[in-house]
Amino acid sequence: MSIEISKTHTLLAEAMDYRAARQDMIASNIANADTPYYKPRDICFKEALIAKKNELYKESSHQLKMAHTDAKHLTPKEEGSALEATLYFRDGHMARNDGNSVDLDVETTEMSKNSIMFNALVMANKKDSAIFTTVIDASAKVN
Repeated sequence: MSIEISKTHTLLAEAMDYRAARQDMIASNIANADTPYYKPRDICFKEALIAKKNELYKESSHQLKMAHTDAKHLTPKEEGSALEATLYFRDGHMARNDGNSVDLDVETTEMSKNSIMFNALVMANKKDSAIFTTVIDASAKVN
């Protein structure tokens, strides 16, 4: 049995796992840039994270809710979702003569975006952990 620091910590860890899997997938696409008939793959895990959040917080909604703090705010659109990470082939790029459709510009851009998101999750995880460290330090000074 493991100790659960917080529900947010668990959700952040899950999101970092998905980001790491996506980084591996993009790296695989780049590595196969010269493989004939290779189609670039990607992974979408938005729905899987929503399902994990619902499981942790005991919610039945399949959508991350946006704060509605003013009556003049617009209501977000409803989206349907499957509750698992989805692997798909990227399309819309011209295939070369050998049938390979990997676009290195797209792959490196996606890798950069994914890396930034992973680093943001790491920083959020550090902030979440720092809250508990601050509480422990403050409680030690009370006596």
